[in-house]
Amino acid sequence: MAAKVEGGEPGKVLDVVEVATVSIMGLRLARLGGQELLDHMFVALAAGRGGWLVTANLDFLRRYTREEEARALYDAADLRVADGMPLVWACRLQGCPLPERIAGSSLVWLLAIRAEAEGRSIYLLGGTPRANAGACRVLRERYPRLELCGGSSPVLASPPSPQEIEELAAELSRHRPDIVLVALGSPKQEQVIKALRDRLPATWMIGVGVSLSFVAGELRRAPLWMRGCGLEWLHRMFQEPRRLAKRYLLHDLPFALRLFPHAIMARWRGGRR
Repeated sequence: MAAKVEGGEPGKVLDVVEVATVSIMGLRLARLGGQELLDHMFVALAAGRGGWLVTANLDFLRRYTREEEARALYDAADLRVADGMPLVWACRLQGCPLPERIAGSSLVWLLAIRAEAEGRSIYLLGGTPRANAGACRVLRERYPRLELCGGSSPVLASPPSPQEIEELAAELSRHRPDIVLVALGSPKQEQVIKALRDRLPATWMIGVGVSLSFVAGELRRAPLWMRGCGLEWLHRMFQEPRRLAKRYLLHDLPFALRLFPHAIMARWRGGRR
């Protein structure tokens, strides 16, 4: 996605450089670092344009390779970044390394800092009512000049009904946020964003999963060393074993054993060509 913004000499228009990507099992990931991603998003906002960002982890990629609906959903986003060390490692094995992992849970804080500095507004959509209220409180305390224009935790179907989308569109249109953090879990959060994006063309919408519970302090993120080693999933599983053990152990780990050989073979085929 490219955006344009006024800058430099009067009347001069600057173009945002097209984002380079790498394809891993068909899923195209932006080759951006965290600060580069923020620059891209906020330059687009300055031009009056929003977008849709997907922070994709190993489970996203697994569903992308197996479910036609998931492929169509994630491909519809403007940008996808790697929220998961296995995707970062696979791209490195494939010979197209990414600058870094961009975790949605970290991006919440980076967006709040940048939005406060540039006078941009944020709306929190989703999470449990307690997590949503707690995240709003924490962000207001930590960033007093941040325009946190609202928050809500609606109960929505997956996919959401037309009536639910109409109510959400009316709520967000009243607040006109620059950024909406959607914490509904995947694929529901992407279904909601896809249904809303045409109603809010000047707004960036990002699916952030369980991140509001981290911000509110209801859940604890893994230590930095576990994040760097790709073991954050283990920390998460011990916090919510009933919900996550089956996904991680029976689905994602076997898929990872397919992903890395696939990346090596993709590099070999590319070298031969």
